[in-house]
Amino acid sequence: MAGPLANIRVLDLSRILAGPWCGQLLADLGAEVIKVERPGTGDDTRHWGPPFLKKADGSDTGEAAYYTSTNRGKKSVTLNIAHSEGAAIARRLAAKSDVLIENYKVGGLKKYGLAYDDLARENPRLVYLSITGFGQTGPYRDLAGYDFMIQGMGGMMAITGERDDLPGGGPQKVGVAVADLTTGLYSAVGIVSALLERERTGKGRYIDMALLDCQVALLANQNLNYFASGKPPGRYGNAHANLVPYQVFETADDPVIIAVGNNDQFRKLCELMEVPEWASDERFAGMPGRIRNRDTLVPMVAQRVKLKPRKFWLDNLERLGVPTGPINRLDQVWADPQVQHRGLRFALPHPEAAEAPGVKSPIRYGTEAQASALPAPTLGQHTDEILGSLAGLDAAAIDRLRREGVV
Repeated sequence: MAGPLANIRVLDLSRILAGPWCGQLLADLGAEVIKVERPGTGDDTRHWGPPFLKKADGSDTGEAAYYTSTNRGKKSVTLNIAHSEGAAIARRLAAKSDVLIENYKVGGLKKYGLAYDDLARENPRLVYLSITGFGQTGPYRDLAGYDFMIQGMGGMMAITGERDDLPGGGPQKVGVAVADLTTGLYSAVGIVSALLERERTGKGRYIDMALLDCQVALLANQNLNYFASGKPPGRYGNAHANLVPYQVFETADDPVIIAVGNNDQFRKLCELMEVPEWASDERFAGMPGRIRNRDTLVPMVAQRVKLKPRKFWLDNLERLGVPTGPINRLDQVWADPQVQHRGLRFALPHPEAAEAPGVKSPIRYGTEAQASALPAPTLGQHTDEILGSLAGLDAAAIDRLRREGVV
């Protein structure tokens, strides 16, 4: 069944994570995504292993799991855009595309005739999206930006990690490259919105995406906490800045998450802990009081929760409608019956590996999760196909370009 972006062609000149994540999402939604890579080496993440995909005999392929995670559904074309003929071919492909994604340095594609102004003259319907660390304007525009440093500069690490006065205290990055991934998601929204606008105006758009912008925007309620109070929020570890008790607690065996979001849930928790009087204590009766008296209340709750095993809290809090949950490793996540029921994990045939595992897009139309039918491509797998069908080159011309290192 064709996805909602069927008949949309995307020329993906990006590499590493933010741009490829955006392109993969568009591919999962039905777009044809053509990934342009450097001859001989390709996207840097092809080599970011181990782990690598496995062949049928259990040995490693050369395809890194990292690369595979972000490039499903694409067609790979090797093309040296620094060569005049390579740049000309890229312009030809852009002229037949609806969308172009790139993450070169500011102005980096201008010297190849691949800047937005160059391509829009030939293809005014083109939606052209640039991803950089800091955007196309401003004092940092020419600096390189990487997820780790963006998490630090953009405030994420200031609110992530345990408090300085507790064991293990200090700033922490998130366990995945959240600035890159968020930028990829925001970029996909920008592209789809521009395509919708194009239906009305007949013209494409230039979209300027910055990792720092996306990271700062992602801070959500923490930004508004700062605006409202004038006080920069600190780190709360596994606790919540605006809800108490809302964190990890140790039980008699394994840790558990208890996430109290309102007064009724707090009352039910107190009854289950056999201290119903806490719910009417003026210090704790309302959320503002619980927040102000966090340092008093949380140790009291922790002492009661530790008296019984995790299963007691999971079973009973769930029955009472108080949000609770375990802390799962990834093997436990993929063994979870709800995750299995939703069918997110799947595998595709691969030209080199026994199979290419993947995770479907969480966007569902009806009951079916979205996923491309193509695995992440091997380097240059579709070069002849694309250059023949879209660039109008015959086999002899492609062979010559290959000998000369253009493809």
